[in-house]
Amino acid sequence: MTRNKTARVDIKRHSRDCSVCAHPDCEEIEREFSEWKPAEVIARERKISRAAFYRHIRAMGLLARRDRNIKAALASFIERGYRVRVTASSFIAAITAYSKINAEGEWIDKLEDVRATKNLSRLERMTRGEMARYIEKNELPAWWNSAEMK
Repeated sequence: MTRNKTARVDIKRHSRDCSVCAHPDCEEIEREFSEWKPAEVIARERKISRAAFYRHIRAMGLLARRDRNIKAALASFIERGYRVRVTASSFIAAITAYSKINAEGEWIDKLEDVRATKNLSRLERMTRGEMARYIEKNELPAWWNSAEMK
């Protein structure tokens, strides 16, 4: 007989028997997972059995919590964009997606005016260095407002 995967977990029993709940860094472990650090890496670094960690993830509903925090995964990708090779289109797509997710993790489609299309083509012209300065310091390149770009 197989166990029903959708059955509710007895949290008191889980907490009593769970090695992750008993871990001194339990809150930090859960935070790392919700910020999209891979479960396998967390389990290895914290010397927790992968099976126990996945049981804990399911019991505590951490997958839903992590899914609501998709912005953290996008932010991490965007931050690495200047150090690793990514295509301009994937970088811009990540920035666009990031800008459309609100603080509650909800996707909000924003209405854009015609100027937004013009700005997208400008973003595509930016070099990696210009893109990094824009992300880190909100500094646009000198040519951004030039007459030929209008």
